[in-house]
Amino acid sequence: MLEWRDEGVILAVRRHGESAAIVEALTPSRGRHAGVVRGGGGRRMAPILQPGSQVALAWRARLEDHLGAFTVEPVRSRAGVLDDPLAAAGLAAVTALLVFALPEREAQPDLYARTVALLDLLEDESAWPLAYLRWEMALLNDTGFGLDLTACAVTGSAEDLAHVSPRTGRAVGRAAAGEWADRLLPLPPCLLGQGPASAAELLDGLTVTGHFLDRWLAPALGDRPLPPARARLVARMRRRFG
Repeated sequence: MLEWRDEGVILAVRRHGESAAIVEALTPSRGRHAGVVRGGGGRRMAPILQPGSQVALAWRARLEDHLGAFTVEPVRSRAGVLDDPLAAAGLAAVTALLVFALPEREAQPDLYARTVALLDLLEDESAWPLAYLRWEMALLNDTGFGLDLTACAVTGSAEDLAHVSPRTGRAVGRAAAGEWADRLLPLPPCLLGQGPASAAELLDGLTVTGHFLDRWLAPALGDRPLPPARARLVARMRRRFG
């Protein structure tokens, strides 16, 4: 019998049979990992098995490639986030994108730490939207689709960067863009690590990350569409901040 223990964040839960549930969780050392929770479809476990909840996990299986079974103990509930529709949409986007983007059973210690830090901010509206944008940048980077915003792709200068090439993901300076500027993506200062960000800058940043999630990441995963939860979050942000 194989067994391991780790902490994790619940990403998704679906019913399995009459009373069990299949739970997907993000863990630092095992990455995105699934397991069956006996009784997970019942009312007693429902408050624990909520996407975004932090839990202690123990996984057991006869063989490594089996689905296996989880036992779950609560560590931190994030139920308070659900009182705010925008924060709830942020939580849903994070968990949906992780299920969408991550391979199964590959260690993700850095992304796990960034995800927990973001989820911990979700009750602070002054902080989490910018943290979410930077989390999407990190997700692109950790999945092999990071952008190069260090210097202008044309001149090599790090000064007055104002655009991103939608084809290469590289920064372009304001002067170097010339007549091509309207064909480039905006590069708000917050994507260069400068903050705080205005609402317009935040939404411009999400336009950039959304473009590369859709045009680079999704095709590499079989050209599946991005999870609708991300579009719902951006729409809510536009209504709240726009």
